[in-house]
Amino acid sequence: MITARSVIHSMARFYPASGAKRGQPPGTLAVHPAAPGAPPVRVQLFGFGPEDLREEPSVAFDEAAAAVGEAPVTWINIDGVHDADLLRRAGERFGLHPLTIEDIAHVGQRPRYEDTDGYLFVVLHMLRYETDTGLVTAEQISLVVGRGFVLSFQEREGDVFGVIRDRLRLDKGRGRRGGADYLAYALMDAIVDQYFTVLERLGESLANLEEEVVTRPAPAALQELHRLKRELIFLRKSVWPLRECIGGLHRSDSPLLERATSVYLRDLYDHTMHVIDTVETFRDMVSGMLDIYLSSVSNRMNEVMKLLTVIATIFIPLTFLAGVYGMNFDHMPELHWRWGYFGTLGVMLAIGLGMLAWFRRRHWL
Repeated sequence: MITARSVIHSMARFYPASGAKRGQPPGTLAVHPAAPGAPPVRVQLFGFGPEDLREEPSVAFDEAAAAVGEAPVTWINIDGVHDADLLRRAGERFGLHPLTIEDIAHVGQRPRYEDTDGYLFVVLHMLRYETDTGLVTAEQISLVVGRGFVLSFQEREGDVFGVIRDRLRLDKGRGRRGGADYLAYALMDAIVDQYFTVLERLGESLANLEEEVVTRPAPAALQELHRLKRELIFLRKSVWPLRECIGGLHRSDSPLLERATSVYLRDLYDHTMHVIDTVETFRDMVSGMLDIYLSSVSNRMNEVMKLLTVIATIFIPLTFLAGVYGMNFDHMPELHWRWGYFGTLGVMLAIGLGMLAWFRRRHWL
């Protein structure tokens, strides 16, 4: 069952508060301030073709923008979206719509793609699994695909594109022979591949927790189940809209997408569906484990109540005998028997053992 608290918690992680944006007209550039101690915006340049490669780990944006057209494909990666002046210059240099710049700066957008005049705009969420906390974190990645160039905007440094950079440096695969559309596909594919890594870590947590829920159900296991349910809701919000995004790109007739790239986008769409199926399977597993936990706790309580009921049932006749001989009337002949005390204890013991044997025979114990 999805609770309101888990949905609100997930929304808060996706859509950070931005008081500066409220009440502003559409297209107003309201950037999130950088976190204290955060590094300045870094611009990375890759210009490549089948025969050459230019790599600049850190370069001024104007220099990177001027490099567009010098090589068949230019990739400009920008780490940090809190520099409003840089975003405005990017919009002016590449003819980006003010709403596109606004969506890049105002992180927390829903994954989607837009086919505008002169470029394609794609929004995705790059996920990470934090080993220390067990939480899944999301970072918005915005891609602008134009004729011979790709702009990628990240919230902060650190990404899953290292394998793409290595392919370009080592000239492996189709990387340096494909166009800007193939580079955009490769970036999206790296992001989706990271989803499988996150799902693998969540699957390990689910497997370990399942054994604990079945054998040793405890309140800590229940808290862990609720945490995993929140993480899966969070993951689903990233993956589910991505299906429409990739499917729309695959069906697009934009001249910026070559026919050869359409085959790769279809394969990426299949990967996305696989991720969605896995997320839904994990959600069903969590729901089933919650039922197992409640059943296990209920069964343990029933076992305890059953044992207490058996003990109480055995002591009912013994309490009756003790009550009768505790009345101390003068005309009770058993009070004066020499062996009356021991005889009464023997009868009580026989009754108790007889009832235990009968309970075992009935498989109540």
